[in-house]
Amino acid sequence: MRLFLLPVSTRRSLIYCEKLHDKAPADRSYYDKLTIKANETWAAWEKDEKAPLNWKKKVTFYGNQALSKIPYEEWGLKTIPALNAKRKQDIVEGRAKYDVLFPGLYLHQNRLPEILKKLATERQAMHRSKLIWSVVIMPFTAPFMLVPVIPNLPFFYVLYRAWSHWKALSGSKHLEFLLQHHLPTPAPSPMLDEVYTAGLMYPTRQISRAAPRPTLAQAEQVASVVEQQTNDGNKDVMVLQRWNGKLIAEQFQLPDMEVEIERAVEQVEKSIKAKEELIEEKLELEMATAKEGGRAVDALPEELLHPIAEADKKIHEEAEKVASGQSRGDGKAKQNTGDAKK
Repeated sequence: MRLFLLPVSTRRSLIYCEKLHDKAPADRSYYDKLTIKANETWAAWEKDEKAPLNWKKKVTFYGNQALSKIPYEEWGLKTIPALNAKRKQDIVEGRAKYDVLFPGLYLHQNRLPEILKKLATERQAMHRSKLIWSVVIMPFTAPFMLVPVIPNLPFFYVLYRAWSHWKALSGSKHLEFLLQHHLPTPAPSPMLDEVYTAGLMYPTRQISRAAPRPTLAQAEQVASVVEQQTNDGNKDVMVLQRWNGKLIAEQFQLPDMEVEIERAVEQVEKSIKAKEELIEEKLELEMATAKEGGRAVDALPEELLHPIAEADKKIHEEAEKVASGQSRGDGKAKQNTGDAKK
């Protein structure tokens, strides 16, 4: 089984598990059949223009918007299959082979254990909690069954979120079990280095396709530039382009990977942009208050200024007490010295 650890930026990475070969229809479990049926129904709804008030297309439109807001880390963990008894036994007995492919020039191998452990354990408690709450909420969506024509969408959404959290939780436990048994095996991929470098060298997918493959020297040079832009690791820098997801997916013949990469890039880009905007706003506020001769803290709302003022007052009072105590002590010391001279 192959895992991919794809750095989206210099601080955030996407994990993706290559899907196992599809089973023959006769060998599919009830769960597999239900999942396939749900995907087919959703795809059919996206194209259906005959439904009254076009409700099917509207549901899929707003549904896809809601799905795009699910964190990319959850989507990545969901690609890792649940750890069944057979897989567990194969891992314990050393029969299972797991490789993790990554671009070695853009993600140092010594960082792999830390990143994989974080992905495996950081979100487990959250997925477990939200899975429980989704199950608890399900009965309260039952009254929506009375709405005519339209299915009970709130119930199906809560059901989907419960399933999604269960899948992510199962994937994280599988990954954690692998790490406990010193798997997966790191496998730096020169092919990923090439595609990442092309994504940073060229502005579009079309130019990247037409241009010659980057050489090793070019890849090392681009990776060095990215490293410099991080300012010794203090700044988060994008290393993956949204349009580049299709090229990576094509290189490894994994079409489903494209959507996961595009979603991850979009979310990380928004996160970095929001952080940069907050920093800019803070600097602008500091500059504005400095020009007016005031302090940045003075621009805060009254409800925040009051506790700060109270804290400042206490600090000054304590300082005055210490100062007065020291002055009294100095006076006594001088008096004692005078008496001794007498």
